[in-house]
Amino acid sequence: MKNALNALKIAFTYVGTVVGAGFATGREILQFFTQYGKWGVLTILLATSLFIWLGAKMMLLAQSIKAASYEDLNRHLFGDGFGRWLSFFTMIVLIGVNSVMLAGAGSVFVEYLGLNYQIGLWFTLIGTFILLRKGIEGVMQLNTIVVPMMLILSMAIIASTASSPTAMRFVTLTTDKGWFMAWASPLLYTAFNLSMAQAVLVPIGGHTSDRRTIIWGGILGGVGIGFMLMAAHFALSAHMPGINQYEVPMGSIAAQLGSAVQLIYILLIFMEIFSTFVADVYGVTLQLRQHFQVRPYLIFIAVLMICYVTSQFGFSSLVSVLYPAFGFFSLLWIYALAVYKRKPN
Repeated sequence: MKNALNALKIAFTYVGTVVGAGFATGREILQFFTQYGKWGVLTILLATSLFIWLGAKMMLLAQSIKAASYEDLNRHLFGDGFGRWLSFFTMIVLIGVNSVMLAGAGSVFVEYLGLNYQIGLWFTLIGTFILLRKGIEGVMQLNTIVVPMMLILSMAIIASTASSPTAMRFVTLTTDKGWFMAWASPLLYTAFNLSMAQAVLVPIGGHTSDRRTIIWGGILGGVGIGFMLMAAHFALSAHMPGINQYEVPMGSIAAQLGSAVQLIYILLIFMEIFSTFVADVYGVTLQLRQHFQVRPYLIFIAVLMICYVTSQFGFSSLVSVLYPAFGFFSLLWIYALAVYKRKPN
């Protein structure tokens, strides 16, 4: 029973780490899957299979080498020199992405709650600091609350869309996009998200002693991600092509379910940003603790303050340069993970 609960905690944390702001708004699903029409279902199934296989494999490898942070995993896959350099680059990207997420949290407070931008930032920072003091358990506890709520909302969206006359458009929707990009898209999506998720999945694997718990956590987590991808694709396809005009396409769909559901959806957008932010900051601090022998809470504060300062510069300017370069390294990283074979003892 205890192992089953631990597997669920791992699965929820896996889902919560991957499902960030871009996923929650629906913009990522449109970009990587729905714009490719009927190919979207098959490419989501491919992405789901990769999340199950490589997510579990990453955590099992972390367990076998007793990894304390993602730097240990990268050094094992690529050697000390390149692995250390890649981990440093990953840390820079994680801080940049976390700054974007923090800015997004502030924007939620402004656009939906009518509150000051700085209030949103400090609310997120203080909440993160409190959870980080609890370690990996704090990260996992947060996701055991957030992810079930996201799954329930996904089921509500499916139920609502199923009664629509355009419900079956997800299997008939045409596209002018080429088949090569359609099939490359799930590879890029999975590579980027897994390379980001290593910040929390590696320490989870390193702290979990039972292999079956890790395997089931990876399976359930991958299936959960796939289910939410499919639910969003199902709903978005039914509203194509008009849904493309919205910055937050899933918000437009949630609004059709009533004001109460829309309010819950807004809360979930913030919670999804918050859960990913907490997980990524936790991963960065674990890496830094291996290099700086200072009290953990001082590293927490330093990382959070860096994110706070950089969040003042807005969304696109922070990540527009880092994303393409990190996308290339994500493909290299996921290839190394996929072909890795454990050496016999």
